[in-house]
Amino acid sequence: MENKGKSPSKFSIKYNAPVTLTFALICLAALILGYATKKSVTREFFAVYRSKVSLAWFVRLVGHSLGHIDFDHFFGNMTLFLLLGPILEEKYGSKNLIEMIVICSVVESVVQMIFMPHTALLGASGIVFMMIILASAVNLKDGGIPLTMILVILIYLGKEFWAQFTTHDNISHLTHIVGGLCGAFFGFAYARMAAGKTAKKM
Repeated sequence: MENKGKSPSKFSIKYNAPVTLTFALICLAALILGYATKKSVTREFFAVYRSKVSLAWFVRLVGHSLGHIDFDHFFGNMTLFLLLGPILEEKYGSKNLIEMIVICSVVESVVQMIFMPHTALLGASGIVFMMIILASAVNLKDGGIPLTMILVILIYLGKEFWAQFTTHDNISHLTHIVGGLCGAFFGFAYARMAAGKTAKKM
């Protein structure tokens, strides 16, 4: 039988989550630039630490989330980032996701400069933790907290709180905690905004 009026389906690759994919590509470009410049570009723009206020200082407030030490560090963060990013981008919108990433990055920078001023911070792990908690809050509604969200917070953030005071490694557990708290804040904030819009329509 002829299939009239319908064009044959064509396989295509879609740039389905522009913020998520662009973020990952910039992270990759930053990593390659770091290797090419023997980490000088990474130190200047993609790692945050206490320093004099300058144009580079402002770039580092957000740029540190784009920087990574090596490919193991990069792939470790991007695995979960690329998994959660498209889901959250569809749920909250590209513009809102950008805002959450920027705000979370700046908060992480401020906390880092206050509590660990002589240690450089880089990597998207804080953003990933924000996304983990935020993903657990997708069904959050005004007046009720999903049990799964509580469990995720207890498991992920509880582990990071414990590690912050009991382990000595090169992982910034404080950044993970800050990222998770930002995710919880954004989850509750957007749930309240959504509830307010629903109430106005009624």
